[in-house]
Amino acid sequence: MGEISKHVTLKEVTKSNTATRKGIDNTPTPEHLENLKVVAEKIFEPLRKRYGVPIGISSGYRSYALNKAVKGSSSSHHCRGMALDIDADIFGEITNKQIFDYIRENLEFTQLIWEFGTDDEPNWVHAAYEPGNLKKEVLKAYKVGKKTKYKSM
Repeated sequence: MGEISKHVTLKEVTKSNTATRKGIDNTPTPEHLENLKVVAEKIFEPLRKRYGVPIGISSGYRSYALNKAVKGSSSSHHCRGMALDIDADIFGEITNKQIFDYIRENLEFTQLIWEFGTDDEPNWVHAAYEPGNLKKEVLKAYKVGKKTKYKSM
């Protein structure tokens, strides 16, 4: 199966240089694949329709082994196929702030994170969609030393 939605391929949501380098299998289970389809339809496709330009995905599904290798959160929505890290910088036609603001103001979601960057522009946007848990949690990620911290926005 190559596509999980009209504008999202399975390859782009499972691609990982870390997985390739370390020989980690990053193949989603059927349940995780279904979750990826939902997050693509509920978050990514509305963005694509709104802006009408290519939008990058820097991270999607992460197997538990891959998540551990990249030092991701043990409760990461990525491990269940319920999150996408969206990065407009990949194509540069819109900004990450536009993505963040559009999701926050117009879409249902579980969690939305302004990932690092500056007060004006995140480096990327983390968006999670977990059906039945659409709590609309909005956070900003920042570093204290080498540790990632989060604050509510």
